Amino acid sequence: MTDARPPYAGTRYPRIKDIKGFTDFIATGWSGEPVPANPVPGAAQAAADHRRRLSERLPGATVVVASGSAPTRNDDNTYLFRPDSDFVWLTGCQAEDAVLVMTPRPGGHDARLHLPPPFRPGETGFFGDANHGELWVGASPGLPEWADALQIDVAPLDRLGDQALKGALTIQSADPALAAAHDLVPSALLDRHLSVLRMVKDAWEIEQMRLAVDATTEGFAAVAREIPRAIGEGLGERWLQGTFDRHARTHGNGTGYTTIVGSGPHAPVLHWVRCDGPVLPDAALLLDMGVEAKSLYTADVTRTLPASGTFSPQQRTVHDLVERAHRAGMAQVRPGTKYLDFHFAAMEVVAQGLHDWGLLPVSVDEALSPRGQQHRRYLACGIGHHLGLDTHDCGHAEYEEYMGADLEPGVVMTVEPGLYFHANDLTVPPELRGIGVRLEDDLLVTEDGAEVLSDALPIDTAGVEAWTQARLKEAA
Repeated sequence: MTDARPPYAGTRYPRIKDIKGFTDFIATGWSGEPVPANPVPGAAQAAADHRRRLSERLPGATVVVASGSAPTRNDDNTYLFRPDSDFVWLTGCQAEDAVLVMTPRPGGHDARLHLPPPFRPGETGFFGDANHGELWVGASPGLPEWADALQIDVAPLDRLGDQALKGALTIQSADPALAAAHDLVPSALLDRHLSVLRMVKDAWEIEQMRLAVDATTEGFAAVAREIPRAIGEGLGERWLQGTFDRHARTHGNGTGYTTIVGSGPHAPVLHWVRCDGPVLPDAALLLDMGVEAKSLYTADVTRTLPASGTFSPQQRTVHDLVERAHRAGMAQVRPGTKYLDFHFAAMEVVAQGLHDWGLLPVSVDEALSPRGQQHRRYLACGIGHHLGLDTHDCGHAEYEEYMGADLEPGVVMTVEPGLYFHANDLTVPPELRGIGVRLEDDLLVTEDGAEVLSDALPIDTAGVEAWTQARLKEAA
């Protein structure tokens, strides 16, 4: 009996490299020109200045920062790759499995970027490596193209060990295998310096933030126009989430974080990312969404819209209080104020409003005291954060460098008060249960105050209603 099965039926396993007919044939007959590396315009120049600033903080230290690898989703399938933010800030490069090495020299550091070369026709990896083989991932820039685009010394990844890296500092989130293989030291100090440096954005970074915010506000309009369809066809929250995610992928790299769409009783759930419920026609609809620009800088904006175009009296009352808190917080964003001043200003308005409604079991002063905080039952999260390459940017700075610092021009941050009355919260009257409202804007600290980058979207109750009604009319 003859075994009629072919000697090999797949493409990724080692056996195929031993089949001479296949390897001879697939190695020849390919055309193609070098593929240029195309970093976001201005990214390479900005990154060179970022490396200079880090060099000034760590004289004499060798620094190693890697871009990382796509995490496994299941079996041999990975999530879409997104490089480490510190790596992007220092290189302007978004390649997978890349490593930056900064070695000290008199007066600064030399920088070298190590990259895995793409596998070209004629190499086994061309058809055998699903991560770097061009048969799998398409034509890719080579090392010379990266060096030319980034104006940095580039070497193959397998030459990483040629440099004296023992004891070099690396970020704490670095691949443990990489750190162990090269005797690197995961360094809280390095993380801290990078976070502090990234707090104040340069002109190029601010331009990227504007692009991200502008694309985001346009995305809100795209979502609002789909509300009638989400209700009428029963497509629900998931449809609106998908609408924004498609917009973000079209006009940027994608979303900066998982899009939140919460209708009615889902709106008070702070991280309602499941988005698997209906869009209720008479409920408030909380949308927390941000486009990540192609440079990977992200926006983070929230509005709460009346799905019908008009808030109910109860929804309006809650929205009005959140708006007052929002304005009080934004008024504290200016040079020279302490970072947390905006938080305390907004919280004071919230606590007073809740007391006036009879929802606090203590006085306003006691609630605002460090040992009280009863008002936080309805607002358990903070009132804002730094924003940049990460949604919650610069998170490895020390407390005094983050929370206790004075604001200065170039800081980009969010202000986002809210009130969250859960549907099963028996401490609030029935007419308020299931209402969640948040307002979030992205602010740039300027020389004499602050610019609200997301002010294309209204925050006052009447303005939100009019804006929503206009979008619903566009959809008709």
